[in-house]
Amino acid sequence: MIDAVLSASPGAALRGSVRVPGDKSISHRALILGAMAMGRTTVEGLLEGEDVLATARAMEAFGAAVTREGVGKWTIEGRGAFVEPTDIIDCGNAGTGVRLIMGAMAGYPITATFTGDASLRKRPMGRVLEPLGKMGATWLSREGGRLPLTLKGGELGHLDYTLPMASAQVKSAVLLAGLHAKGGVTVTEPEPTRDHTERMLTAFGAALTVTDHNDRRVITLGAGGQLTGSPVTVPGDPSSAAFPIVAALITPGSEVTVEGVMLNALRTGLFDTLREMGADLTITNRRDASGEELGDITARHSTLKGVVVPPGRAPSMIDEYPILAVAAAFATGDTVMRGVGEMRVKESDRIALMARGLEACGVDVEEEPEGFIVHGTGQPPRGGALVETAGDHRIAMSHLILGLAAREAVRVDEPGMIATSFPGFADMMRGLGAHIGEA
Repeated sequence: MIDAVLSASPGAALRGSVRVPGDKSISHRALILGAMAMGRTTVEGLLEGEDVLATARAMEAFGAAVTREGVGKWTIEGRGAFVEPTDIIDCGNAGTGVRLIMGAMAGYPITATFTGDASLRKRPMGRVLEPLGKMGATWLSREGGRLPLTLKGGELGHLDYTLPMASAQVKSAVLLAGLHAKGGVTVTEPEPTRDHTERMLTAFGAALTVTDHNDRRVITLGAGGQLTGSPVTVPGDPSSAAFPIVAALITPGSEVTVEGVMLNALRTGLFDTLREMGADLTITNRRDASGEELGDITARHSTLKGVVVPPGRAPSMIDEYPILAVAAAFATGDTVMRGVGEMRVKESDRIALMARGLEACGVDVEEEPEGFIVHGTGQPPRGGALVETAGDHRIAMSHLILGLAAREAVRVDEPGMIATSFPGFADMMRGLGAHIGEA
């Protein structure tokens, strides 16, 4: 981990074409399903950030042979089942990883203990443990279902589960457990969330159906089917693409193209919102890879206006609200972001941290229990602050992007955590012309 302060300074226009790391959600799932499957899974474009590498190590602990063949190229030799690990599973900072892994292992008659870093140990696991418990899994944990946690799986029963709130992680954990539950599982979503698990389960041979009924989405998964290893191509992560895209929108004279970005409709809420704000975004070269649509996104400097973001859009962009708040700081008028209380239980309380960081940079922010409002003036914010990130990679990257177009440089602490999701972030931005370096 890098302890030095990182600084971003205003400078010249950003120009060029880049590729961002592979999508984190798909990378986690490719490793997990590959380990559950029988036979070989090949992965191209795997995100080699700390979160995903923690999942790779966990899959080895559960008995799969996981091999790095080259940059982004990995193979997983699955045994068709997990074996009981001999040591504690350390998931680092990977909230998605640990929740999905717990769901996957719950279907096998084994016991495993999970832990993580200080941030992950603060994050709630009860939303996943509650449905797994209804299926028959048992656990011992700290108060509130927090890590460290010991989970015992096997002999799971059928579950017909309606998600109390939109959560792709909970849905995915239940579906992975349901692969080995008597009678399978049915999951009903109040509103659609990212569907990478459903798409990938189908590609690996699972008997799964998805239907829309009375404004709800119902996913039914049969039990007893054996997954078969499959090739996976990981598209560029739209959450990572958001940073160079917003940087281009707010920096005068800029034009940046991000190639090979995932365009799954359940992940593109930020791009829809930016267009509503007046962003000049074009998408070209649309194509398909492993069941996911991707394309090249070009962003040009734009005059932005504030908007009210529909709360129902949150599931498609929950990780992108921090960088959206930066775009809002340069817009004219208010940008209202509500229905995003889940941001408070991410790697940090992202609502509070973004509000404090933006305010330190001269932006007027109104914090609410389930959201926040950024009052933009249409002018570059002052900047000039040292922003406390609480070790949250998205808070750090968002404020660095702000610093590229603010009137004064912006510094962030604990920048080493950026590697959890976006290794090479600073180098990539410097390649576009950004002034980012150690302060």
